[in-house]
Order: sequence, then C-alpha cells, then structure tokens
Amino acid sequence: MDTPKIPARPRLAGAAALLALAALGALVLWTLLPPAARGTGTPAAEFSADRAYELVRALATAPHPAGSAGNDGTRARIESTLTGLGLRPEVQDTVAVEAGDLSGSRGASGMARVRNVVAVLPGTAPTGRVFLVAHYDSVQTGPGANDDSAGVSTLLEVARALSAGARPRNDVVFVFTDAEEACLCGAAAFATQHPLAKGPGVVLNLEARGSTGPVIMFETSRDNAALVGGYARGAPHPVGTSFAVEVYRLLPNDTDFTAFRAAGMPGLNSAYIDGSAVYHTPLDTPASMDRASLQQHGDNALGMAREFGGADLTRLRASGDATYFPVLGALARYPGWLTWPIAVLAALAVAALAYRRRGRRLAVAFGLGLIPLVLAPAAAQGFWAVLVAVRPGYRTLLDPYRPQWYRVAVLALAAAVLLAWYAALRRRVGADALATAALGWLAVLGVVLAVLVPGGSYLAALPALAGAAAALVNRAPTTLATLAGAVSVVVLLPAVVLLLPALTLAMAGAGAFFAVLLGFALLPVLERVQPARGRWRAAPAGLCLALTVGFAATGLAVDRFDAAHPVPTQLMYALDADTGQARWVSQEDRPQPWTAGYVDGSAVLGQEFPPLGNQPLRVGPAPAAPLPAPRAEVLADTRAGEVRTLRLRVAPQRAVRLVALAVDATTATVRRATVDGQPARVTGERDGRWGFRLVFHAPPPDGIEVTLELEQAPGTRLTFRVMDGSDGLDGLPGFRPRPPDVGVVGSHSSELVLVGRTYTF
Repeated sequence: MDTPKIPARPRLAGAAALLALAALGALVLWTLLPPAARGTGTPAAEFSADRAYELVRALATAPHPAGSAGNDGTRARIESTLTGLGLRPEVQDTVAVEAGDLSGSRGASGMARVRNVVAVLPGTAPTGRVFLVAHYDSVQTGPGANDDSAGVSTLLEVARALSAGARPRNDVVFVFTDAEEACLCGAAAFATQHPLAKGPGVVLNLEARGSTGPVIMFETSRDNAALVGGYARGAPHPVGTSFAVEVYRLLPNDTDFTAFRAAGMPGLNSAYIDGSAVYHTPLDTPASMDRASLQQHGDNALGMAREFGGADLTRLRASGDATYFPVLGALARYPGWLTWPIAVLAALAVAALAYRRRGRRLAVAFGLGLIPLVLAPAAAQGFWAVLVAVRPGYRTLLDPYRPQWYRVAVLALAAAVLLAWYAALRRRVGADALATAALGWLAVLGVVLAVLVPGGSYLAALPALAGAAAALVNRAPTTLATLAGAVSVVVLLPAVVLLLPALTLAMAGAGAFFAVLLGFALLPVLERVQPARGRWRAAPAGLCLALTVGFAATGLAVDRFDAAHPVPTQLMYALDADTGQARWVSQEDRPQPWTAGYVDGSAVLGQEFPPLGNQPLRVGPAPAAPLPAPRAEVLADTRAGEVRTLRLRVAPQRAVRLVALAVDATTATVRRATVDGQPARVTGERDGRWGFRLVFHAPPPDGIEVTLELEQAPGTRLTFRVMDGSDGLDGLPGFRPRPPDVGVVGSHSSELVLVGRTYTF
C-alpha cells in the first residue's frame, strides 16, 4: 500500500519543525559546554581558573608517583599554600590497604605507605563535615596535570575563596590523598583511620580522565536523592545523569571515591573525561589542559562546598536514589520511586496508541524495529574495527587524539541505518505503523531499564510517553509531534554526546544505540519531510552514508601520529636474579613496529613474576643489567605445632616504586599477615603456584617488615618470591630510546623494571 503524498504546506511545516528541533539540539549541546575561564582579576571570593592554572603549572612539572622525591615536593607545595591561606595542614603518615581488589592479580593484597595532607576550615555551627578530596600523586609515566593536579589546584583555589568569604556553617576538610594511582591507599587510610572521618559528612571527590570537556558528576553513594538535590542547587554548571551513575556501578573502574563509599561515607564524584588520549601519559601536561574545564571544576566545587557547608548534614542519608539528567543548563530530577509509574504509564500510552492504530502491519513493524537497534550499534563497532585496521596505533590509545570527526561519523552512520530502514519499509508497512512500533520499543526499553538500571529508564520512558501522548491527540499533529520531539532531544541528546567520550570509540555502539532511540522518537517529524516516492526516497540515508565516509576520511587526515601525537607503546624489563635471565616484556597483544623490535614471542611470566599475572605477554631476550635483587631477612621465626610465625624484613637494594612478595602455596598456607603493623588482606585464593601475594607501593628505603602466620607441616621449609619495581628503561643495556613519534602507553606498568629472587627459609 502506498503512503499518501504529503502536501506542500505540511511538508514546509515539517521542515520548520525539523529546523526548530535542530536549533534546540544546538542549544542543548551549548549548555553542556564548560564556562569560559576567568582571569586572575576575579573577585577573591570567586573561583578563577587562571589562578588555579598557575598552581597546576607549579605542581605538574614532572612525574611524581607515590614515594618519589617529586611527590615529596608536591606535598610540600600543598602544605605551604595551605599555610599561606591561614590553615594548619597536617600530614597523615601511615600504612594502608587498598580500597578493593585492584592489584590486577586475583587474591593479591595491595598496600602502600601514604602521606595524606589534611587541613580544616572550621565552620560556625557544624552539623558535620564537608570533605573536598583530590589526589596529589601522579602515575610514573606522566606529570599528571589533569589527573589530578587539576583537582588539587581546584581545592587550593576553593580554600582561598572560602577563606576570603563568609565562613560556612559546617567544617570544610581539604583532603589531598596519596597513592591513588597505586592502590587508592591514601583515601582508604583517611576513610578508615583518620578521626575526622567519623560522624556525619559528605565527600566531594574531584578527578579527571582526560584534558577537556564538561565536568560530569558521574558517581554517587547509594540513597542519593538529598545529595543530588544539593548538587543541583549548589553547582552552577550541573552536568550529570542517573544513567551514568548506574553504568559506572557496573564497571570495574575505581577512584578515591571507592574508598569513601566502601567506608559508608555519602558523597559525589566528578570529573572531566574528554581528551582521554593524554590520560596517564607524558602528554598530561599543563599545556594540554582546557582551562574552561578547570573553571567548571572550580565553580561547581565551590558552589557545592557552600551548599553542603550550610546544610544539615545529618539529613543526607536514607533518602532513596533520584532520577536526574541535564536540561538546558539545569538539572531535572525526580524521586526514584517514580521510575516504575512513569515506565508503566509510558507503556500504557503506547498500548493505547497501538490499539487505535491496530492492524497486522503493526506487529510486523514492531518486529522489524529491532533491525536498526541491532544494526546501527553493530555498524558502529565495525566502523571502529576498520579504523583500527587502517591505523593500528589506535589499539593502544584510550581514544584517538582528535576523535571529534570520528564521533560525528558514528552518528551519521547510525542515522544512515535508521533512515535506510525507514525508507525501505515506509511504503510497505506504513509510516504510522513504524512510528508506533518505534514508540513501542522505547516503552519496552523503559520497562527493561527500570528493572536493570532504574536510573536510566527515563531515557526511553519519557520520550515514549511524550510521543504517545502527542499521537493520541488528533489536533495539530505537526505542533504536537514537534513538542514530543523536543522532549526527546532534551532527554536523549545529552546521553548520546556524553556516552561517546565516556565509553570511547571502542564502544561506539552504545552511542549509536541511543542515537537510534532518538531517531525513533523523531520519526513523526521526519515523516513530514521524508521523500515519499521514487529515487529520492533513499536520498537522506545516502546523504548520511556519504557524510559518514567524509567525516571518517577527514578524521584520518587530521588525526595522524606525529611528535606531538605519538603512537603509544608499552614495554617493560624483567630480570630473574636466580637465573640471570632478562627479558623485554610488553602487554601489547599486537606489538607496534617499535615494540616488535624488542619482543618476538609470547610467554606467561606469572610463575616468575606474580604481579604480571597469568595472561600471555609478548617477550623477547634482553641483556642482563647489573641490578641488585631485593633482600629478604628473617627477623624472628617461631613455631607452635603446625603454626609458624615468620617475621621478615623485605628491603630493596635500589630506588624502587614498589616491592612484592608471593608465597609458594605448595610449601605453606598463609593464615594472617601484617605489614609494618597493618593487617594485609589474606583471601586464601591461589594463582597457579602462588598463594598469598603482596604488592607494597612507596616502600621506605629500609624496606618493610612483614609478619606471616603460616599453616605449615613441621620440618618443611617456606619458599617465596620477592620482587621490586622501578621506573625508566633509559640506561638499560640494549634499550634504544623511542623516536619522536613513538610514545608511552598510559598504564601503571609502562617502563617498569622488575627484579625478582626466590628465597627459602
């Protein structure tokens, strides 16, 4: 059955509607942009990105991982700045266990010596404490200008602004944590050991996983309604969605906020995440930073500090989760208990519309509606696979250096799939049936998300409800369809554009999926401009496909590897002091040409170097360097039946970032362990030969004292492996420095130099 030809006047009205929605979309995108950076002449009680940036330049001069001399200098600068503001900083110097099983080796215990800097701005009548948190250590491969000197400088500038204005009601505690990059141990130490962490309070953690983009409030503690309300009132540039919180809860990612959340402390976690190609690399310099993102970090942190600083902090808990999302520069929110009523109401409204438009073609249309929902994400993932095949260096990047052209290519590709589907089926199935089926899929997804990720149900339920309500009214169809489309643009467009940098192009299918949902909601408007017959019927889809190719080609042309944007490579060095054998080691599954000059085979090194795990690694022979192995010395050895207590000192014989110990499970079982007086995590899990495994970050020069309570048969001996790790391959025999267009992968193991020795006592 042919679809009737649309008269010229309705077609003009449809074009006007489409232009209005495009203008609304542009406004939505504009409201997501960070504010302009403010200069050093900004009033004292307000935040200035330029003032904070000067602190970034002072803090991020070189890599400063936990325990390094550079980190000592960073800490001293923080202390002196706080002292200059009239505060009294203290250093929490202790040993702590990581906040979770983050060491990368199943059952291992991560620990560190940490030195947190803590300062209190006393409140006038405290009901609790507002904790402003950022970590001051960097990874070993980069100076950490964005991650997290941006957060540190923001806190220092906020401290200055709060000190210059009226004192808040509640105490404001500035917490600069150590060893976040290593194991979140600084945050864990404060949350579990520091007396200030007791009692009512709220944690505001500041992070960065990139160099630009809006600051997103992406994680909350449970029962977040009151917290989200405070964020909406206090942050002048709120960008956050309950869907992001739900997704993040499912991911294995962690920040310092993990430690506070695990300790039961309520709070919010914020970061800017675009420009992630520089993340954890030598390119994470002050020059890479977008000061607009820094301004938003500071404006929001200062606003939240004042909002929560004046609130009754005893009322933050047990308030339930909220559903929330950005709307034109503000934050729309409603109680989480409304999730199911809205999802059900949307489903009923679509069911009523389907009953009105009932017919056999409606069921067919609903079944065929699955095609773009599956095909567009699959095409987006295929697009990324093609990009990686053309440019293999993308495999070792979190995201391309200049991903914008690729992102719009993904959206154009999703539009091409949707429009081709619509053009192919419109005459055979009918426009009304396809639009109703599309709303049906939105309604179904609204219910499914209400079950799986309640905070994301609004993304499908609200557009479905708006679209069905508009279609059920017979009058002014173009106007009502435009209003329903406006609801969908406001609700779905931020999710589409924020998902692409959040999940990176390696998961571009997620962005394409939500782009199709937005297209589904806009079908009644698209129908009014879609060519009805003939060769022009496929023109919109063909245009989008051509744009996909053009955008992709432009991306490949502008995003080339060069000295300013090097291809990342990952290389390590491992020396077995027992055998004298050394090897180059890489985690690249398909080594880049530079890396392939060092590794030519594959091996599992977990039995010799347990911290490397039992996954196959690329390896190649290396000359043995004259590096001393770590030393293990018995301080005390007692037995009581089958229980043996062994006290050891494990000491590196060179400057290192970490020491590690692994007990051979065939010789003894570790029941308890302490390191420098702090209990270590003992899970009883084995990883091949090894039972208890410990990785200790930032060890003192004289080493660590380890006490092991062992279950061991009398007359048997204990075998264990001791390793240490330093950073930097320069100076090793056989190492050839990287060319200018070859860089370093942003990982915690890049440039790692491991030396291991086996001991038996």
